[in-house]
Amino acid sequence: MNPVMVDLGIIKIYYYSVMILIGMLTGAFLIYKTLLKKGFSEEFITDLIFYTIIFGILGARIYYVLFNLPYYSKNILEIFEIWNGGLAIHGGIIGGVLWIVYYCKKKNVNILKITDVLCISLILAQAIGRWGNFFNKEAHGAITSLEHLQSLHIPKFIINGMYINGNYYLPTFYFEFLLDIGLFIILILVRKYVKNPKNGLLTGLYFSIYSIGRFFIEGLRTDSLMLGNLRIAKLISIILFLIGLFLIFYKQKDTRTNRLKKALDN
Repeated sequence: MNPVMVDLGIIKIYYYSVMILIGMLTGAFLIYKTLLKKGFSEEFITDLIFYTIIFGILGARIYYVLFNLPYYSKNILEIFEIWNGGLAIHGGIIGGVLWIVYYCKKKNVNILKITDVLCISLILAQAIGRWGNFFNKEAHGAITSLEHLQSLHIPKFIINGMYINGNYYLPTFYFEFLLDIGLFIILILVRKYVKNPKNGLLTGLYFSIYSIGRFFIEGLRTDSLMLGNLRIAKLISIILFLIGLFLIFYKQKDTRTNRLKKALDN
């Protein structure tokens, strides 16, 4: 499959870029509607969304380039060619979170209250964006057989898309898409059915569940960012998993303890 969606000669529109854009716009729309219902001003929301996207993209690209520095030091102009791929989600998370922390502190807004909204939209955006990997024929696993792919009940069009240069490959991008969609559903259900969820619960679930899935999926990929013999995504996944557990258990316990103290004082 040709990764170019529209070729206008001087200008080329890539499927990868389109899928990333659709993911960002979908996520931004959900964030806007949700925060508006929670009483935040349009100015606060639009600034939050705009700069989170900017810092997220910058973080995703810088992260990717840093761990491919030998290549990009010799091909400097390619650093700016993000339409060819090379946006690392962990770098995007780091960049986006740094801005959110700064912005929320500046506006005196609870950070976890905001990230609980953003994480639901983010995981859906990730799910959509993963299809950019499909069109770019990247983020796949090792060579495998047609029979193995068929035994996994993978849709036929994905199997055909994973036939690259005479070999079939594991569609690890598709595995992560399923992880992302599954986590999106879980977060929606928790938000809907858990009464008065404490700030940080949804963020903690996002970090912990996504990190578990990503840790194992990363082991199947052949294009992992490496630091020596270490897969960077696995290390970051462990760190985010621990942060997620902290938010789920310690922060929730701390909140319940404070509520109990207030009740006893009254």
